[in-house]
Amino acid sequence: MATFKKLEDIIAWQKARIFCHELKKIFPLFIAKKEFELLNQLKNSSGSAMDNIAEGFGRMGTGEFKNFVTISHGSILESISQLHRSFDWEIISKERFDYYRELAEEIERLTFPLANHLIQTDHKGYKFR
Repeated sequence: MATFKKLEDIIAWQKARIFCHELKKIFPLFIAKKEFELLNQLKNSSGSAMDNIAEGFGRMGTGEFKNFVTISHGSILESISQLHRSFDWEIISKERFDYYRELAEEIERLTFPLANHLIQTDHKGYKFR
C-alpha cells in the first residue's frame, strides 16, 4: 500500500466524499416524511466516515490514523444500518437502498484493509521522523 502524500490520494476518503454527496439527493424524502432525526443521524454517520479518515491522516502518525480509520469503518456500517431503517420505514425505495448500500459497502471494503495495513506497518508516521 502506497504512502499517501495528501488527503485526496486516499481512495476510501474519495469514495466517502462521493457517498456523502450522493446521499444529499435523498434528503428531501426524509424532510417530506418529517424524519428529521434519522436524516441527521444519516448525515452525521456518513460525514463521520469521510471526516475521520481526514482527521486520522492529518494527525501524521500511523497509530492515530489507524484508530480514525477504524472509527470511519464503524461510521459507514452505522450508515448502512440507517439505510436499512430508511427502507424499512418506507422513506426510500428498494432501488435507492440498493444503490446507497453498494456505495457504502465499497467504502467498507476500502477501510477494513487500510486499517489492517496500518496495524501491520512498521512506519510510524511523519511526526516521528
